[in-house]
Amino acid sequence: MKKTTIPVEVSARHVHLSQKDLDKLFGKNYQLKKIKKLSQAQEFAAQERVSLAAKKSFKFRVVGPVRSESQIEISETEAINLGIQAPLRLSGDLKGVKTFLEVVGPNGNAKIKVIVPKRHLHCSPSEAKKLKLKNGQKVSVQIINERGLVFNNVIVRVKPGFNLACHLDTDEANACGLGKICGLGYLIS
Repeated sequence: MKKTTIPVEVSARHVHLSQKDLDKLFGKNYQLKKIKKLSQAQEFAAQERVSLAAKKSFKFRVVGPVRSESQIEISETEAINLGIQAPLRLSGDLKGVKTFLEVVGPNGNAKIKVIVPKRHLHCSPSEAKKLKLKNGQKVSVQIINERGLVFNNVIVRVKPGFNLACHLDTDEANACGLGKICGLGYLIS
């Protein structure tokens, strides 16, 4: 079995907004303010945050740039604590999602679809070719630490501008003692 060392990152709860919802929440023609570049091409943590209409203490960081459709990404534990059933989906796969949360910004509210993101592996076309991976393929990732686990059914996502990194949600990261930010894993293909 071939093993390649890869970065593993924790993807905490966050929201991606369409321009329409950004305008509802922050004002007409609003532009996100970038505070930190993220590991994937063009993505950034924005200064803006929104909260749940029902629980003002439950906040979401906005991740930019704007998308064609808004979505909230949370962990299964957060879904349980909120009393909702959010479907397990790849980010951006919102067809048929019927779970919504109402969020509040400084200028208004918006109802946004909610998912629990599937664990996935970002890679560029050249990285995919080198590692003999295909978009949509399922691989396993073994976390390298004292509490290491093997995560199966990690979906490969190949796109120009992507950088090699496995994304886990906070439940998965906590289960393997990964911590809040990142660690290393072996790609098992």
